Amino acid sequence: MNILLLGSGGREHSIASKIQKDIGNFSLFTAPGNAGMIHLGENVDIDINDFEAVNDFVSKNKIGMIVVGPEAPLAGGIADFFENSPVSVIGPSKAGAKLESSKDFSKKFMLKYSIPTAKYLTVEKNTIAQGKDFIEKLSAPYVLKADGLAAGKGVLILENKQEAKSALEEMLNGKFGEASNKVVIEEFLDGIELSVFIITDGKNYKILPNAKDYKRIGEGDTGLNTGGMGAVSPVPFADAGFLNKVETKIIKPTIQGLLNENISYKGFIFFGLMKVGNEPFVIEYNVRLGDPETEVILPRLESSIIDLFEGVAFNDLKNREIRISDKTTATVMLVSDGYPEDYEKGKEITIPNITDCEIFHAGTKIKDGKIVTNGGRVIAVTGMGNNIEEALKKAYSGVEKINFEGKKYRSDIGKDLLF
Repeated sequence: MNILLLGSGGREHSIASKIQKDIGNFSLFTAPGNAGMIHLGENVDIDINDFEAVNDFVSKNKIGMIVVGPEAPLAGGIADFFENSPVSVIGPSKAGAKLESSKDFSKKFMLKYSIPTAKYLTVEKNTIAQGKDFIEKLSAPYVLKADGLAAGKGVLILENKQEAKSALEEMLNGKFGEASNKVVIEEFLDGIELSVFIITDGKNYKILPNAKDYKRIGEGDTGLNTGGMGAVSPVPFADAGFLNKVETKIIKPTIQGLLNENISYKGFIFFGLMKVGNEPFVIEYNVRLGDPETEVILPRLESSIIDLFEGVAFNDLKNREIRISDKTTATVMLVSDGYPEDYEKGKEITIPNITDCEIFHAGTKIKDGKIVTNGGRVIAVTGMGNNIEEALKKAYSGVEKINFEGKKYRSDIGKDLLF
């Protein structure tokens, strides 16, 4: 069986790396891939949101499984497109993808199945007055979320009540395009964030390593939100008792809710959580693995990812083995100067032979035989050790050895977890 992996970021490079370790006699193709993935399989130039083009490649190259990295093809219905074909898709149906593609849908789903989450109100243009009244009743800070997919930029957290009301007007008037035709206003939850991941065949599931990522561009979690500046796994403040609450109050009701709604779901679920006191609350669902969390959770997966994928495809995931390393991993993201706002591409990257950490390309490509930057987030450097200190030491050692013009990174990833 040949495998086609869709995507081009650090998440996909990490998935490709793990697939290649477990692949046996299969062949791996990545679409479109990046400069780091060319050694793991064959990069192919396909528009991953053009399902007819994907299908044409699948037919010509005897692809038996499609692994979907990013959210857009899932929200577009790629699993539905291949539903009656012999090709297995690791990713949910379009209906399942609404857990991520519609904040309003996911909040209603959580409310219906008593899954703990923040109080909220969904607002449209014709109900903006109610939205402003709801903001008036909340305490600062104020959380506004575009209902649809907004490339990770559709969430605003504002300290000033009047600014929140003005931002609500801007969002409903197209600040994030169609994604903010509806806006979810949420109560702010005061706690510490973490990410929990599962893989599911729609009925059974296996829990993957948990992680904490760092979204802000600046040291000390300051500045603009990004796609993620680093991550650590496992999370030391999530003990067995807390994770048992996550499984009982969140994971199990989510799977049962999908079954009750007759929603076909075969793939990953990312639970973005807030630990408030010692209780878990869902901030958001993602219907794929996170980035840069994938770069720390998959290096800890000791069992075969291919075996898990086959368990999903054949609906017998409960019979598949999952083994997680007790080691700690930490990743640090190298980004282009100016990110997450305007930045230049095409800067040559020098990467020496590094043996004590893993290098996952994100925004890179080959140009004139050289590796150059091709995005805001460029490379993730992941270290593994017996504890957070060891993992961070290895990661930052690797960070110092990789260079390109305008290289930026946070030097405090994971430091808040050292105690």
